[in-house]
Amino acid sequence: MNHIKKIELYELKDFLILWSTQSVSQLGSSITAFALTLWLYEKTGSSLSTAALTICSYAPYVLMSIFAGALTDRFDKKKTMLVCDVFAVFCTIVVWMLFRTNRLMVWHLYVLNVISGLMNTVQQPASEVAMTLIVPEKYYQKTSGLRSLSRSLISILNPLIATALYSFIGLNGVIAVDIGSFIVAFVALQFFIRIPKSDSERKESVLVLAKEGIGFLKDNPMIMMLILFMAGVNLVASAFDATLPGYVLPNPKGGQSVLGIVTSCSGVAMIFGSLIVSILPKPKDRIKVIYLTMLFSLGTENFLLAFFREPILWCVGQIIGWILVPVMSANLDVILRSSIPVELQGRVYACRNTLQFFTIPIGLFLGGFMVDYICEPFMSAYGDLSILKTLFGTGKGSGAALMMFLLGISGSTICIITGKRLKKYRYNEK
Repeated sequence: MNHIKKIELYELKDFLILWSTQSVSQLGSSITAFALTLWLYEKTGSSLSTAALTICSYAPYVLMSIFAGALTDRFDKKKTMLVCDVFAVFCTIVVWMLFRTNRLMVWHLYVLNVISGLMNTVQQPASEVAMTLIVPEKYYQKTSGLRSLSRSLISILNPLIATALYSFIGLNGVIAVDIGSFIVAFVALQFFIRIPKSDSERKESVLVLAKEGIGFLKDNPMIMMLILFMAGVNLVASAFDATLPGYVLPNPKGGQSVLGIVTSCSGVAMIFGSLIVSILPKPKDRIKVIYLTMLFSLGTENFLLAFFREPILWCVGQIIGWILVPVMSANLDVILRSSIPVELQGRVYACRNTLQFFTIPIGLFLGGFMVDYICEPFMSAYGDLSILKTLFGTGKGSGAALMMFLLGISGSTICIITGKRLKKYRYNEK
């Protein structure tokens, strides 16, 4: 048994170093993003303005992903990741300098988030291909579970650490942590990780390579349907993310610390979900697992938050809503990695990013817009009706509760309708 463990550690050495150090860097970036959300809400008090911060990160990600994936397939994966990391930390340093000189304005954050989003657009497909190159296929499910685990820990720690640092030492301390985490990841990737060359590093034009990625998805309707299904899930989930601050912060039992705790509960749930993934046997039908887990998640969390005004129940809703996400993610990851040839993965993953994630900025905008301009005004005008008061409460935040209810209906409908269409597909695992 010990001999087997040693072999596993040797075969996964590069992955473990890359995964752990990149996770540290992602934690630092997430802490800064959460702290800037708190800063922005203090300045504006608007759900839409805070949602716009994330929209600015995702808009270039969605618009440019297809071409970024083609670029990724033309160049060395390691060098691409290093360059993107440098540009991202440069944006963080600019934020710090503006803040230190009392010149930081809302529009600065939007512009810098666009630049940071562009860097992430190029880095993400390069990172995905790098993971495939350094992980033997027999470890795909296990490493996917570990990646879900790190995302879970980040979800738990980032709001708690960000809230604590922001409260006690301000934005300066938050940014210092972010820069320190970048240094750790950069040094590890530069000096301690070897990423093999792949056949995907070709010299055709970006348009030709992008067309190949789109063509692969057209020829594989099962993968296309899964991606479009996840686009619908992301629409609801991102609208939820935009709604949550407007629901928790103005609530008499809410506030910054409660928002941090409630947000971190999704990470707690994902840790348990990641452990579940690591011990589960290979399922008979990975596609069925994907849409049923999302039906459970979207069909419970939104309703629990909509109808209850107790922080403990908000936490329960987050845990129920997120515990099966790593199970879904691992099964989707196995299907994609084993179905897409490695020489096509950069451009196909990039096309996937555009199709699967284009709904995130839309959802963030709709969530913030609906809360600020439709749901809150509606509850202000008609919230005295007994049924609305009973279901969604009164005062600021009741409109966000109404929005949670609408998201629960929308998410359940998407899963039921798309699940029926996915039933006709079968994934034949090797």
